[in-house]
Amino acid sequence: MGGHSHWSTIKRHKGAQDAKRGKIFTKIIRDITIAARNGGDPDGNPGLRLCIAKAKESNMPADTIKRAIQRGTGELPGVNYEEFALEGYGPGGTAVLLEIMTDNRNRTVAEIRSLLTKNHGNMAEAGAVAWQFDKKGLLVVDGTTVDEDRLLDVALEAGAEDVKQSGTSFEITTSPSDFEAVKEAIHGAQIEPSLAEVTFLPQNQIKLEEKAAEQMLKLMEVLDDHDDVQKVHANFDISDDVMEKVAAVG
Repeated sequence: MGGHSHWSTIKRHKGAQDAKRGKIFTKIIRDITIAARNGGDPDGNPGLRLCIAKAKESNMPADTIKRAIQRGTGELPGVNYEEFALEGYGPGGTAVLLEIMTDNRNRTVAEIRSLLTKNHGNMAEAGAVAWQFDKKGLLVVDGTTVDEDRLLDVALEAGAEDVKQSGTSFEITTSPSDFEAVKEAIHGAQIEPSLAEVTFLPQNQIKLEEKAAEQMLKLMEVLDDHDDVQKVHANFDISDDVMEKVAAVG
């Protein structure tokens, strides 16, 4: 996986995360509400446990987390959200996979179609691009803060599938079912990942140069900014040199 092919890494690189805390909270609350449909006890609901951990990492107040859980379990009235995926193509023929959560499917589909069309992309039929992604656990660790051999030992012993170096970082991939165990082992070894989430990773990447890279980053931003888009995944790769040039222009 290219060092800049993962959108969560790019958002942090661009410094966009803090400026959109309100939207981040909205999306995490929806995640918690949906996860809580399978039970409000995080000890017996791994999906809810992951959502709560993400909420705490974002400094979400405990009362807000509690209310989101209660809306999911039915203890409090709430909006009936629907989960589904949308697929499309971006600049340079890149594949785009969106995780959607909405209370109005028709409105959301129309809005996403419009965003894609206005930003050098287009909507695809269901199944057209999803096959190009694998659901995986992903942890990214700053290579300057950890010994490689120690990280390998801890991660692989805990059940990680692979540990690869990408630039100055290490990327640890796991199966979704082993993600939490590997994450706990990493934390237990006093290693702090800069990113830890279950996500969709592309099987192959399309390398983008300056104009297409700029268009792709703009598309990712407007999609990610949509309230009903929980996560955006794409199979592009942008080199550090091109990323710096695009950032200088933008």
